[in-house]
Amino acid sequence: MSTGRPIRVLSIDDHPLLSEGIATLINSHPNMELTASASTGAEGIRQYRLVMPDVTLLDLRLPDLSGIEVLTAIRKEFPDARVVLLTMFAGDAEIQRALRAGAQGYLLKSMESGQIVETIRQVCAGKKRVPEEIASHLAEHIADEPLTEREVEVIRHVSGGNRNRDIARLLFVCEETVKVHMKHIMEKLGARDRTQAMAIAARRGFIQL
Repeated sequence: MSTGRPIRVLSIDDHPLLSEGIATLINSHPNMELTASASTGAEGIRQYRLVMPDVTLLDLRLPDLSGIEVLTAIRKEFPDARVVLLTMFAGDAEIQRALRAGAQGYLLKSMESGQIVETIRQVCAGKKRVPEEIASHLAEHIADEPLTEREVEVIRHVSGGNRNRDIARLLFVCEETVKVHMKHIMEKLGARDRTQAMAIAARRGFIQL
């Protein structure tokens, strides 16, 4: 990027007030400009193609696609895309998925404006940026065995109010298999029952309630 022009930022977020705040924050800095904004994942991908920003601020949860789906789509088409996930949540499972998908930064919406600006600068310069509070949260679970894709499916169906036999029918497996999956889920999450397993899975970002 040429040092003679401002850092061009694309914001993809469906919360109007937050979008306005981001626009004000970025445009208040002489070396940054909000080049475009979008309120859905599909629109964000289209805007990326149109404006080719230096850095994209991407909400993790959008009305049509997940932020990770948008990130994956953008980086598949533009491997050098520099994307920062901006979210209300700090679930370690979501953070790990985002970083594996190629995010260069991860910020909480509750963080101070200075941290957001500094992250944009660092990511634009080609560096990765994960604030200390998020990194320490990741470190807490670094040795934990993650849930498998099938286990995530099971706990997601549990959160939808389904009983074991309902889940077995939905996943085309026997009820005993579902019971085994639930046993493993509770062991991995350190949960004493299904309700606590759902709460922990949601807090860590395996599922959304």
